[in-house]
Amino acid sequence: MTVAIGLSRLRFVESDFEGAHHLAFTIPTGSFDLARRWLGQRVLLLSVDDRTEFGGPPSWDSRSMYFDGPDDQVLELIERRALPPREVESFAAADLVCVSEIGVAVPDVLAAVATLRAADLQPYGNEPTSEFAAVGDVDGLLILVTPGRAWFPTSTRHVADTAVTVRTSVQQEVTLGAGKRLRPVTAGLGGRPVTD
Repeated sequence: MTVAIGLSRLRFVESDFEGAHHLAFTIPTGSFDLARRWLGQRVLLLSVDDRTEFGGPPSWDSRSMYFDGPDDQVLELIERRALPPREVESFAAADLVCVSEIGVAVPDVLAAVATLRAADLQPYGNEPTSEFAAVGDVDGLLILVTPGRAWFPTSTRHVADTAVTVRTSVQQEVTLGAGKRLRPVTAGLGGRPVTD
């Protein structure tokens, strides 16, 4: 099944797995309150200590809300203030800009970061750690994590260690582990991440 999310395309392939996936979707800068109202009418927002709005690290200049997806996925709407504002009078699914983050379990986060650096993809925001790294830019990030880690803002939804293919700006295929790879984007996709 293929789903269009703004400029991105997600292709889901049925498989058996344990754990949860994480995807974030960029919303237009300036639309956070409208998006929260719209989303809150459709799903229960995930919370921590009764908070449903979360600021990203200072270097990200973002704020997010999280919600449940199919198969216990941890989904997120994120406003990235580094992107130009866009006037939105009322929020709808058509206002989702693109897939903003794709969570990927890797056996060695720092080794995966080094592999991506060699492919000219740089860490974003905070310095990578042995358990977590964001790699990419404001238009799209790979969220690299160790297997077994819980996805924020939950404490019980652990990372699904499954195959994933991301089509992005790399010049040649990059392998991050068994079944985890980046491939060059094909014409017509606008450089935005696409997952298989």
